[in-house]
Amino acid sequence: MDFGKYDWTLRWRLGYGLTSRGILFIIFLSHIAGGQIRYSIPEEMKKGSLIGNVALDLGISAQRLRSGRARVVTGESIQYTELKTDKGTLVVNERIDREQLCAEVTPCSFSFDLILENPMELHHVTVEVLDINDNSPSFHQHDMQLTIGESAVPGARFVLPTANDPDVGVNALQDYHLSPNGNFILKTYSNSDGRKYAEMVLEKPLDREQYPSLSLKLIAFDGGTPHTSGTVIIDITVLDHNDNSPVFNQTVYKANVVENSPGGTYIITVNATDADSGSNGLIYYSISKMQGSIDSIFEINKTTGVIFLSRQVDYEKAKKYEIRIEATDQGALTDSSKVIVGVIDVNDNSPVLNVMSFTSPVSEDSPPGTTIGIINVKDLDSGENGKVTCKIEQNAPFKIKSNLRNYYTLVTDTVLNRESVSEYNITIVVTDAGRPPLSTRKHFNLKISDVNDNAPAFSQSVYSAFIAENNSPGIYVLTVRAEDPDENQNARISYILEDTKIGGSPVSEYVSINAESGVIHALRSFDYEQIKHLVVEIKAQDGGSPPLSSNVTVKILIQDQNDNPPQVLYPVQTGGSLVAEMVPRSADVGYLVTKVVAVDVDSGQNAWLSYKLQKATDRALFEVGLQNGEIRTIRQVTDKDAVKQRLSVIVEDNGQPSRSATVIVNVVVADSFPEVLSEFTDFTQDKEYNDNLTFYLVLALAVVSFLFITCLVVIISVKIYRWRQSRIMFHSNPPVIPYYPPRYSDTLGTGTLQHVYNYEVCRTTDSRKSDCKSGGAGSQNVLIMDPSSSRTMQRIQSEKSILDEPDSPLEVSQIM
Repeated sequence: MDFGKYDWTLRWRLGYGLTSRGILFIIFLSHIAGGQIRYSIPEEMKKGSLIGNVALDLGISAQRLRSGRARVVTGESIQYTELKTDKGTLVVNERIDREQLCAEVTPCSFSFDLILENPMELHHVTVEVLDINDNSPSFHQHDMQLTIGESAVPGARFVLPTANDPDVGVNALQDYHLSPNGNFILKTYSNSDGRKYAEMVLEKPLDREQYPSLSLKLIAFDGGTPHTSGTVIIDITVLDHNDNSPVFNQTVYKANVVENSPGGTYIITVNATDADSGSNGLIYYSISKMQGSIDSIFEINKTTGVIFLSRQVDYEKAKKYEIRIEATDQGALTDSSKVIVGVIDVNDNSPVLNVMSFTSPVSEDSPPGTTIGIINVKDLDSGENGKVTCKIEQNAPFKIKSNLRNYYTLVTDTVLNRESVSEYNITIVVTDAGRPPLSTRKHFNLKISDVNDNAPAFSQSVYSAFIAENNSPGIYVLTVRAEDPDENQNARISYILEDTKIGGSPVSEYVSINAESGVIHALRSFDYEQIKHLVVEIKAQDGGSPPLSSNVTVKILIQDQNDNPPQVLYPVQTGGSLVAEMVPRSADVGYLVTKVVAVDVDSGQNAWLSYKLQKATDRALFEVGLQNGEIRTIRQVTDKDAVKQRLSVIVEDNGQPSRSATVIVNVVVADSFPEVLSEFTDFTQDKEYNDNLTFYLVLALAVVSFLFITCLVVIISVKIYRWRQSRIMFHSNPPVIPYYPPRYSDTLGTGTLQHVYNYEVCRTTDSRKSDCKSGGAGSQNVLIMDPSSSRTMQRIQSEKSILDEPDSPLEVSQIM
């Protein structure tokens, strides 16, 4: 079908009975000719409201709209409609306000194009927007003032305000109505553009004495359903003739104003009356120009008579003002009156604090009541506002005294102590009695000067220091420290060594002290064995005048060092004679042979001595007590034991490092005195041997080959000895196990086997646990042998007969 050949007009009448305005509107679908379609809709439809079925009206299927990508094209920034291609309908997309869209133009419409593709189709759509009565007539002003003289003649016309209604047609402004009255009638006219306006015509003359004023209502109506209207109030004032002068109701007015009130503050209202009315009774008020600058302080409303401030007033400059007021009507008739304005003082001035004198610093020994400063206080306000109180804000040892009016003195209240508080920040507050009170603060910095009222104080009552003996002269000992809470010169401390005696010598020979730092040094090397401690008095003295001082005791303890070896007191080592201890062959296990007595002049652990057996002819026979130095037998003495026994005992202290001393103890194993005599020569030889032992050892170390041969000989001899012993044990009953003491041979002198070899065998089954015992303990004898004399002296403590025993098969053999 070719829609270009036809022009269809479809109309729908839609009634909206649920809206508040009960709008009935008609939607028109005009002829479609040449691809054109036209709709009519009311304004203010909701978004999404149906405008028309485009697919049905154009004879296009919804499938064609979708496949042709149908869309609405408009050149406006606002798109009022939207095409629903799935249903083929056109709906409202944005709110449509006819008054905003077309203003007063009617009819009101907007157009757009509907475009389809494949093939290309263009359809022009026009939507007409119908007006609804959504606006009421309104006036630009809510009331109107008219002044009409009572001399106005009937027929006088008065133009009234015009109402405005943006709606059109029947919904626009239709007529005016004036409230009923006995003087005026209303006439309505139309302009060339159709707008209506009204005039009020005086029908009956006005009588001011009967109705001095009238109030009328002008109402504008539109033609909508229902009708809407707008109202303006017309106030009419009736004027009289000027035949009376103004008259003030008071000859003198009185008022008060608070000082510092801002400009525009109300003072008083003056009132004058005129029997006339209207312009004849209109009075103008003014301030007399003959009063200088008063008119610059006060202003008056010329019509109301209200007097107000034009700027602030100051009570301190003027306490009252007299103002002359004039009232004048339009006929130049006048009257005058006086206004007295009193100024009320307010607390607008803070107290002013002036320092007349102030002393800083002040000495800490100033007595209470010492004047520090003099202060003058003023307040420009009056009455209670000018009364002031002065006080110190902090809790400080000061107080304020008032001796003269407006003068205050700042004095000390207690004794000051610079060491507790060296300076004070004093805040003096001056407050007046106003409401609210005003105050002024003044800050003072008061420094306290020092006096020498504190002696130096040491941190300790007694100082102790330790120094090792044999120290280097000048070594640091310790530092004493004193504190003085004073300052500057009063706190400058000097350290002085008090003149005391130590062992008859002045202490300055032992130690020295640095006067500035308090460092103590030792002046000499100390020997613990001579002096064990020093007690020194140190005085700390400040630099005040007079100076103050305090003393402290310094104890210097000398620490012992292990610088002395042990000294053997017994047995006495003599160069000319030999001392020997005699042990009877009958001595039992634990027999006390002798006791090595030694001392160490050191102290503490450096003097703890221990005794050890260093060398012995027979180590299996004797032992030395580790702590007491007692030499005792550890087995029974037998006939096989050598007569002469030589023991080397070393005495060591417990120092670090330890020191030691060696003592030689000669022991004679014998039961009788004659037996001892045969060994005198051997003791001498042994002594000579010991003296030359070191030489032989050095020589043996130098000749390595000789030592090697000697070792071979010794090994062969031992092998032969063991073979002989095994032969003897084989023929004896019970079997005998040979025992070899720790030192089974001695080699004396030089050469091969040149001196004595000792072999000792004991009858035992266990050579280390079951030694054979013989005889009981014998008497202890000490022999002093002098090799230079043939005479031998014997000191016998007790004697016991010596029993001869037959030699056993395993007899000790001595080979010379």
